[in-house]
Amino acid sequence: MAPALAERVRERLEAHPYKLIATLRRDGSPRVSGIELEFRDDGELVTSSMPGSVKARDLERDGRFALHNTPAPEPEWTGDAKLAGRAEPWAGPRDGAKYFRLELTEVSTVSLNADRTALIVEVWTPDGGVRTFTR
Repeated sequence: MAPALAERVRERLEAHPYKLIATLRRDGSPRVSGIELEFRDDGELVTSSMPGSVKARDLERDGRFALHNTPAPEPEWTGDAKLAGRAEPWAGPRDGAKYFRLELTEVSTVSLNADRTALIVEVWTPDGGVRTFTR
């Protein structure tokens, strides 16, 4: 992924400990849950869940997910980070939790321009690279 975009995404994701992840229920409808992430030294992005949780069962059955940072209140808002992709089971430290490695298929940020009059959207995909839109 593009280093500058990756840095902005990581800053936004690390601003608060909890994020929101959307998974797919057995019937295909969405489920939103709180989640924590770990940026590993080897470049992997991983998450964990309690064994038997519905979030873990969702990801084991269908690894597709969408993830959003926890946004700051309006006056302090500097932007959002969004990730999408597939979660794959990962061995982890074997402490009883269910671990998943996140393979990213789309990464985006949303922020405001300097005048705070327009949205700046940056989107990365493996095939398309980084594209920037102003709205």
